[in-house]
Amino acid sequence: MFKKALFVLLTLILSVGFADFSLAAETGNKRKGKYTYRKVYESCLKRGAVETAKPKLNPDAHSQAEWTKIFKDKKFAEFGCSEEWSKLSDEQQSDIYSYLHDHASDSATPAKCN
Repeated sequence: MFKKALFVLLTLILSVGFADFSLAAETGNKRKGKYTYRKVYESCLKRGAVETAKPKLNPDAHSQAEWTKIFKDKKFAEFGCSEEWSKLSDEQQSDIYSYLHDHASDSATPAKCN
């Protein structure tokens, strides 16, 4: 009886561990996201579409829920630079989302683009 209970407990722990790992794999890399986000606007500046390479929106411009909705619906018009945004891969969008979401106005570490 003890061995069976131990086996069930270990199976449950491993299942939760793998589920947690798979959820983490779905999120982007916020460090890459910060870099990519800035590169979008540098490219946009070179094209002459904006006056500064500083991104139009800071991460703290929206709450985490708002960032989630923007990226879920893929409504990027507010960002400007639509030509550059249309060229981003899903992975790059995920990275930018992680950066913006993790530093949103209601996060533990709200941030502004410098």
